[in-house]
Amino acid sequence: MALQVTYGASTWLWTSPFQTSSAIELFPKIKAMGFDAVEIAVEDPGLIDGPAVAEALRSNGLQAVICGAFGPTRDLTHEDAAIRENCFRYIEACLDLCVLWNIKIFAGPMYSAVGKARMVPPEQREAEWQMAVANLRLVCEMAESRGVRLAIEPLNRFESDLVNTAADVLRLVNDIGHPAAGILLDGFHMNIEERDLEAAVRLAGGKLLHVQVSENYRGSPGTGLTRWDALKAGLEAIGYQGIVAIESFTPEVQELAEAVCIWRPFHDSQDGFAADGLKFLKDYFNR
Repeated sequence: MALQVTYGASTWLWTSPFQTSSAIELFPKIKAMGFDAVEIAVEDPGLIDGPAVAEALRSNGLQAVICGAFGPTRDLTHEDAAIRENCFRYIEACLDLCVLWNIKIFAGPMYSAVGKARMVPPEQREAEWQMAVANLRLVCEMAESRGVRLAIEPLNRFESDLVNTAADVLRLVNDIGHPAAGILLDGFHMNIEERDLEAAVRLAGGKLLHVQVSENYRGSPGTGLTRWDALKAGLEAIGYQGIVAIESFTPEVQELAEAVCIWRPFHDSQDGFAADGLKFLKDYFNR
């Protein structure tokens, strides 16, 4: 059975940070490769001319999702109220771009800072969990007022100590208890944390709003150890019809490569990475 999904590519495959010139350069190429969607990684909203990017999306006929970037100064579970407030302001700026670009999903691990992985006492973990629930409920209200939903992403154990699995993120979404709260599943993180890819997707069910894929080693889809049969079976079982976006990172941007621990190229070129990955996904998912 062919999956009725839209294929997308992350701007992180080519560049960081995303800015207006990135849209002008990348969007025509992404469309020409055969993608119908782009996952825009917004690291600094101040670098972006919103109307110009909106026109680039329109002129290239691309759907879009915004993926947030949550470094140490953007942490909704931080003990420092100023850092939490900075995260709220950043999210609000991203949600405003969603409105301008007619985007319905804001995605990412927005509950905490990426790389926050510690062994803390159970009472501290529970306190941070409750802070994430309360603050994301406020974010949901911000999103709902703009017609946007949140796709909250679990990260692997090396990048987060709070939300690692589909079961974790489902519990978080259920605790938030707001209709704007949904789930993003990323195949790279799932390959580390899940015992069964199909079961994880089935568990997310109708709350699954966005899917990211790469290989188990962050390489181009179809070149590694991922159980694509299990992932496909899960997406079919829940009737997923959203975007499946190839997300990896370019080693050519040193700061980005260091942040995600990519020390070598995974393909002859980033264009080849995207094009070969798209061909594999279409061939496999459209069977």
